[in-house]
Amino acid sequence: MKQYNTSEVDRRRNFGIISHPDAGKTTLTEKLLLFGGAIQLAGAVKAKKADRHATSDWMSIEKERGISVTTSVMKFTYKNFEINLLDTPGHQDFSEDTYRVLTAVDSALMVIDSAKGVENQTKKLMEVCRMRNTPIITFINKLDREGLDPFDILDDIEEKLQIETVPLSWPIGMGKRFKGVYNLYDKSLNLFTAGSHGDDDNIKIKDLNDPKLDLYLKSQADELREDIELIEGAVATLDKKHYLQGTQTPVFFGSAVNNFGVKELLEAFVKMAPAPVSRKTFTRYVSPYEKSFSGFVFKIQANMNPAHRDRIAFFRICSGKFTRGMKVFQHRTGKVVTFGNATIFMAKERANVEEAYPGDVIGIYNHGTIKIGDTFTDKEPLKFMGIPNFAPEHFRRIILKNPLKQKQLQKGLIQLSEEGAVQVFKLLNGFDIILGAVGVLQFEVTIARLKAEYGVDAVYEHVDLSVARWVACSDKKKFDEFCKSNQSNIAIDSENRTTFLTTSTWQLDFCQKQWKDIEFHKSCE
Repeated sequence: MKQYNTSEVDRRRNFGIISHPDAGKTTLTEKLLLFGGAIQLAGAVKAKKADRHATSDWMSIEKERGISVTTSVMKFTYKNFEINLLDTPGHQDFSEDTYRVLTAVDSALMVIDSAKGVENQTKKLMEVCRMRNTPIITFINKLDREGLDPFDILDDIEEKLQIETVPLSWPIGMGKRFKGVYNLYDKSLNLFTAGSHGDDDNIKIKDLNDPKLDLYLKSQADELREDIELIEGAVATLDKKHYLQGTQTPVFFGSAVNNFGVKELLEAFVKMAPAPVSRKTFTRYVSPYEKSFSGFVFKIQANMNPAHRDRIAFFRICSGKFTRGMKVFQHRTGKVVTFGNATIFMAKERANVEEAYPGDVIGIYNHGTIKIGDTFTDKEPLKFMGIPNFAPEHFRRIILKNPLKQKQLQKGLIQLSEEGAVQVFKLLNGFDIILGAVGVLQFEVTIARLKAEYGVDAVYEHVDLSVARWVACSDKKKFDEFCKSNQSNIAIDSENRTTFLTTSTWQLDFCQKQWKDIEFHKSCE
């Protein structure tokens, strides 16, 4: 059944930005928001001790370090398109949260440092995008600095990420010789002047044979003509079908900090990127054009506003129309709940939302009854697939300084584990609480947040563990036998799932060979 207003779906764009740390993702995010009129002043990310910080960074540890460790959702309008931008943590230690956010987007924008090319974190994130065939547009950043040859960067992307590149803009020089970009998408040339704050005062030249090109670029004019001739003769042309399947990536060049090439990127993005797509559940695909309401929670963030001690569930709408006060069915609990108050985000700023459509991300106030992966519908019992937990790679034992704060510690760890900030394991043997994470910085953030948000003074210490797997078996007797024989390695996580913890992959392999009937899972829904 078609929704009564399909145009609301068609004009929405929902995407995440992925990159290696320090590739300039946060700066690009802010420039997109500036062009969308969502903010008037960009934060000074580098000035870590100044009063201004990146709009999307609000946690104190982010302000101190100048890194993004949480995920922000920002909504803005550009040329009648409603854009939901999910800013993901760039720091390598927060990849799990980034992975989960990528389940809620319809496309991705990949940012690459022109001096460094493809880096490890980008490779990891690309693997997640490939699992879902997520369409990707690439932005090669920092052309105002000396970097790799543009053709070498394209080769690097194709070789390391196994995706075909199609440049839709091309840089004129780099570093001190950087003069702007030629837009192959609409055959226009924007020459940027010093102090330009957008492309309103840029010089536009439509024809590469225009004598004005030689006047402005001098010797670089012929270099540009040769590059464009080579591209048009040797590089693949854009096939939108291949882009939407995630096998081809349009590439743009620029410098986010100087506004070079950002407008061209945004213009092409709203035209090319897909509107909300159908989403897979355990029983069927859900079309965004269905009238019935559905959506899922992909992130929970506690204490975004410490004064209110609140918890927000980030909710991606998949079909139907959200209206304030509507009653919905919560699949996991089987209960009917009322969405009385919901918010839309502009980084730290929030506004009440009266209605929202597929592709939109809204915030729902959560009193401990909502978990990551929860599905809500207006009637049909559905569960959306692909909202994973990943096995942690680092482990620490938590030690409480004040034993009287045990209750507050438990509450804090439950909430932090529910929002995916850290994983918590209770060993069957003994009273130790083990924290698990995909990156070591998460332990530091957990300790800082326990103190700031829950009044708990705790420290952590190293523990001789490096591997975790969720275990299961269809034969209860064999499973009980396995748990009994390995009880010193068995823990229960915060979702009450049985987990096998051990010291090395060698020990894991040895155990798997001994217990062939036991399933060892590296990730779980």
